[in-house]
Amino acid sequence: MFFIGGISSKSVKLDFNQPMICFSCGRYGSFQVYMEYMYISIFFIPLFKWNKKYYVKSSCCNNIYSISNELGRRIEKGDNITLKEEDLHLFQKGLISYGCPNCGFIMNTDYNFCPNCGEKHFLEKKRRK
Repeated sequence: MFFIGGISSKSVKLDFNQPMICFSCGRYGSFQVYMEYMYISIFFIPLFKWNKKYYVKSSCCNNIYSISNELGRRIEKGDNITLKEEDLHLFQKGLISYGCPNCGFIMNTDYNFCPNCGEKHFLEKKRRK
């Protein structure tokens, strides 16, 4: 008998998008919620899901926060939820990016020069002081 099965993990973006002013970088952005889980499949059909975890990603600085499973399940069901700073626990610090004032190229704030047009930027140096 031929048997195909396995254990894998999957990440799914939930239908949630909350505009906000970021607690971390102070820029305007939005929160997107993701659910990550493990599953077992037989003949490419997922049978069981376990170890569900919920994460929130900020669009401005790409920080990733964990949220409680209870709150994540409510978002997954479609409840009208507004995330607050106390609901979020920093999981991974992201990279802040911004558009070049000269050409609009999206780049990391660590750059002193735009990789697209070569324009020198003083924005991040002023912010660090």
